[in-house]
Amino acid sequence: QVQLVESGGGSVQAGGSLRLSCAASGLRVSSVRMAWFRHSPGKEREAVASINSGGSPVYVDSANGRFTVSRDNANNTLNLQINSLKPEDSARYSCAAAAGTTYLGWDATQTYNYWGQGTQVTVSS
Repeated sequence: QVQLVESGGGSVQAGGSLRLSCAASGLRVSSVRMAWFRHSPGKEREAVASINSGGSPVYVDSANGRFTVSRDNANNTLNLQINSLKPEDSARYSCAAAAGTTYLGWDATQTYNYWGQGTQVTVSS
């Protein structure tokens, strides 16, 4: 059974940083495409970063170098470092895994078949 459990969210002031983590069980984060999505009220769920099994990352254009996605293979964890946080980064951040699915794009929700519950990030100005 696959489980993805996020942690690391919180309330921070604009300009601060957070490191989100996604602990995986039932699959190896190094063997599948993983991604971070965020969702806030009134907005569509948005993919912000992804890393494929080869270790190549990709980011949403609006990240502007502030996001870094990485894997900790020893701990089977996916991480997202967010620097220079802005109020518009406030959202619930979820990790997702694509295991045996049809690839429809790194930012397509349909590419991913396992999802975590998410961790809330709130950025105040």
